[in-house]
Amino acid sequence: MSNVGIKVFIIEFCPSGSRCMEYLIFRSLAFSYFIFHSCYLLIYDKTVFMNDPSAAPSTEPAVPAAPPARVARAAATGATGAAAMSRKKLQQLVDSLAPSARHFNKTEVEQLIKLFNVLVANSSNCFAGIGFDCNFFRHTLYTEFGLMDDRIMDRVFCIFDRDNDRCISVVEWVKGLSVFLRGTLEERIKYCFEVYDLNGDGYISREEMFQMLQNSLVKQPSEEDPDEGIKDLVDIALKKMDYDHDGKLSFTDFEKAVKDENLLLEAFGPCLPDMKSSMAFEHKAFQETRKL
Repeated sequence: MSNVGIKVFIIEFCPSGSRCMEYLIFRSLAFSYFIFHSCYLLIYDKTVFMNDPSAAPSTEPAVPAAPPARVARAAATGATGAAAMSRKKLQQLVDSLAPSARHFNKTEVEQLIKLFNVLVANSSNCFAGIGFDCNFFRHTLYTEFGLMDDRIMDRVFCIFDRDNDRCISVVEWVKGLSVFLRGTLEERIKYCFEVYDLNGDGYISREEMFQMLQNSLVKQPSEEDPDEGIKDLVDIALKKMDYDHDGKLSFTDFEKAVKDENLLLEAFGPCLPDMKSSMAFEHKAFQETRKL
């Protein structure tokens, strides 16, 4: 997945009138909002490009530390983790998963199964030996992919956990990673919409947008009501994406907006890995494959 950004048009009211400024901002691991003068800047990366690039603020969002070596160690000992699973059973699982995890070849599916077995065996979560609970999965999302927002990570867990048993099985792990790491635009649109639809009613409401953006606004000392900034951002999003003007985003609204402007895919917060973390994870998870 290539680096993407988002264009936000903001009206800045000045004593002499008003003017429209276009900001092109690139996504990164950290998702933050800053109040800069009387504008709200949507910042996804270390660099902000404005009408005058030299005017970019020097403040950089905190970037999580590089993923730890535990995935690399797990991948290196994947065969050990799969020892309890007979070769025949492993092959049967690979064969059954391959059609639905179509973005991975069979060798990669096998490596992900082995990695899953090792991670589960080494974890202390309440489903140890069976799968990932929410806390363990959130920890993995943070350490391996840099996702930071608890609400977003909980929703990603729900998307992976298709049978709603609060445990991510090996089948859900491989199928979820297929879209998470290598999904098509259509698959990622559906995935992001489901993440942002916090209550699962088929719409992204104004209230849900507010909740997702609430933790991303950095309050300036002179700002009395930071919620007003969030409300302004929600209004901007609805103006840009709410095609039927009903005050909320249906899947049709969201799909059309993203297809018209791909940079709106993660408009309400990062829920997909960036290219760097995705490549790092795949390199570690599939390193045994590359040695064969």
